[in-house]
Amino acid sequence: MSTAPVGVFDSGLGGLSVLCEIRRLLPAESLLYVADSGHVPYGERSTDFIRGRSLAIADFLLGQGAKALVVACNTATAAAVNELRSRYDLPVIGMEPAVKPATAATRSGVVGVLATTGTLQSAKFAALLDRFAGTTRVLTQPCPGLVECIERGELASPATEALLRRLVEPLLSAGCDTLILGCTHYPFIKPLLQRLVPAEVVLIDTGTAVARQLQARLAEQQLLAPLDNRPAPVRFWSSGDPQAMHTRLPILWGEAVEVLPLPV
Repeated sequence: MSTAPVGVFDSGLGGLSVLCEIRRLLPAESLLYVADSGHVPYGERSTDFIRGRSLAIADFLLGQGAKALVVACNTATAAAVNELRSRYDLPVIGMEPAVKPATAATRSGVVGVLATTGTLQSAKFAALLDRFAGTTRVLTQPCPGLVECIERGELASPATEALLRRLVEPLLSAGCDTLILGCTHYPFIKPLLQRLVPAEVVLIDTGTAVARQLQARLAEQQLLAPLDNRPAPVRFWSSGDPQAMHTRLPILWGEAVEVLPLPV
């Protein structure tokens, strides 16, 4: 067993959707969360830039005593997870769009993927399609601007609704009956999305699966925290304006917490 914390990071606040799932499944684990909001979104940045930021943040989290890393960002996973795993001798859990469960869920044979440009252009995503898509028609939809809306806490504003409607309409017109939320920010707009698509359209994200994978890896290496009746602490850092994150955390995390400036 280990009482050391688990480090989680994202380009911004989207990874909080994964953090929530980890907290639900593993309430005894102390958690560290880094929002690289000074550089959000990653989806439009170069692979070298994203890899550099990921390594710097990973070094910071290890300096805080992290026993495992969760890359709670699809774009950062595609750009950096292999290097993180080769560099650090600890569990490194990444994200990937849920192509396999989506192809199993579709009835029409048409699946849509909402994701950042960086995720959709990555070799990792191409490999997922080659491995799991089979005869399913997978339609990809880059979503520039959507992460920024969510970062501002605009989860159901008229502007966010108009943007999301423009993004999903071509997918629905093509017969899509299953939508992959291919960015950790997007689960926060699931209630809005559910109002915009027919009830039979299935929405799939991977936060729960990532939490289960973390649990399995920690158990495998005997690193799970001992059970305790008290909730384990969660600490937050941001490379952006900590005050801005402080005002948005109650919306996305459900409570107000202290946010420290990220020193890297």
